[in-house]
Amino acid sequence: MMGFTLANLIESLFLGIALAMDAMAVTLSNTLCEPDMPPAKKLAMPVLFALFQMAMPIAGFFGGTLIAPIIEAYAGIVSLAILAFVGGKMIVEAVRELRDPEACSTTRLTYATILAEAVATSIDAFVVGVSLAASGANIVLYGGMIGVATFACCLAMLFAGRRLGARFGSHAQVAGGIVLIIIGLKAFIG
Repeated sequence: MMGFTLANLIESLFLGIALAMDAMAVTLSNTLCEPDMPPAKKLAMPVLFALFQMAMPIAGFFGGTLIAPIIEAYAGIVSLAILAFVGGKMIVEAVRELRDPEACSTTRLTYATILAEAVATSIDAFVVGVSLAASGANIVLYGGMIGVATFACCLAMLFAGRRLGARFGSHAQVAGGIVLIIIGLKAFIG
C-alpha cells in the first residue's frame, strides 16, 4: 500500500469532495423539501451519506474486482430509478402545494428514503474503490477522507437548505426534485 504523504492527503480530500457532490445535492433537496425536518433526521443524512461514501470505496477496493463489471453495468439505471422516483415525488407534492396551499403534503422524508438515497449516491464510489486498488492506494486514508468530506459537505448543505427553504418554499422543493432527477440522469448517461 502507498504511504501517507501530504500529496495523498490532498488528493484524497479532493476525491472526497468530488464524490460528495451528489450527496450534497440530495441533502440540499431533502432540506428544501422538508424545512421543518426533525434534528435526528437532519443528522441522519450526513451520517448515512458519509458512511456509504466511505464504505463503498473500501468494498470496491477489497472485493470489487470480482463484481465491478456487474455494478458498473447496472449502477446508472439503479441510481436513476431511485433518484427519479424521489425527485418526481417531491415535484408532484410541491406542485400540489402551490396549487392548493391548504392541502400541504403530510408525507415526510423517511429514514428508508434517506438510506436508499445514500446507496444511490454512493454507487460510483464503489468503482472508485476498484481503481484505488489497482493503483495501490492507502484505502484507509482515502476511504476515511471520502467519508469525512462527505459528512462536512452534507452538513453545510443542511444549513444552506434551511435558509433557502424558508425563503423559496415550494418553488425550492420543485427545484430540489429537478436536481435529483438530473443527478439520476447523469448517473444513467455517464
